[in-house]
Amino acid sequence: MNSKRIRNTAIAGVGVLGALALTAGCGAADTQSSGTDKVVLAEPSWVGASANAAVVSKLMADEMDVKVDVQQMDEPVAFDALDSGKADAILEDWHGVPKKQKKYVEDKKTVVSGGDLGVVGHIGWFVPKYYADKHPDVTDYKNLNKYYKDFRTSESGDLGHFMGAAPSYSQHDKGLIKNFGLKFKHVPSGTEAAQLKEMQRLYKAKKPFLAYWWEPQWMNNDIEMVEVKLPKYTPGCEIPEEKAKCGYETNQLEKFLNKDFSENGGAAAEFLKNFKWSTEDQNEVAQMIAGDGMKPEKAAEKWIKENKSTWEKWIPEDA
Repeated sequence: MNSKRIRNTAIAGVGVLGALALTAGCGAADTQSSGTDKVVLAEPSWVGASANAAVVSKLMADEMDVKVDVQQMDEPVAFDALDSGKADAILEDWHGVPKKQKKYVEDKKTVVSGGDLGVVGHIGWFVPKYYADKHPDVTDYKNLNKYYKDFRTSESGDLGHFMGAAPSYSQHDKGLIKNFGLKFKHVPSGTEAAQLKEMQRLYKAKKPFLAYWWEPQWMNNDIEMVEVKLPKYTPGCEIPEEKAKCGYETNQLEKFLNKDFSENGGAAAEFLKNFKWSTEDQNEVAQMIAGDGMKPEKAAEKWIKENKSTWEKWIPEDA
């Protein structure tokens, strides 16, 4: 967004090298020349994106006889690939690369919107509910310094520990901590999987923690978190990060397609434009993958079997 998510998970590494290795022979050029026999999806490195890709891939293969090649690449690389035709679509964009979006969507017009994904994305600062229940005023960032000692760890020293997102995620928390004069140290999590594991450990032990956190996120089904109120987001209020003094935008997550594929991709392009599900749907599949350890294709198969009334309307009549 002017917010997040250029992220890492246990099941999806940052795909820059894979993206660079793509050639026109395995990208959108094939799709455009042959109609609907092959689609290249750019999959960002977080579990919700894996849930999207798994369900779409399974349905397109089984219901439309379309082969889907999922290439792991985060938003910056994905937009370059959509522009060049090395990828046909990205199914979940958080508006985390506004400059590239403007360049390719508004200026060059080589990339077009594929419509809303149907999932609402939100990022913020959160503490566990058990801590907020004991200290209700902690939910205003102006009061965080009253409690910083509760959040100290070996990594943060004399300061409170702020559990930052993986370094590749879009974020402006360092700027907020500095500009608000907060007695906290921003400590990156490394990966999404590492952050979730640490939060689970702390939550089980009923210890306090302050974290960059978001929805959709399957683990919200297992833990109760309370948001710390930050100043309201306004466009551009976080740019540059050194001057950031606002929270995060709440977004309707969006799909983007290569323009040529959008116009000439036939039923495959129409299917991707039709694909729209809820935050609850995505969290259900994501929990099966990351929480229950199911392979993405098996999680997709289970969800598809139980939700025909949702997905059957995505299939074009002429598929």
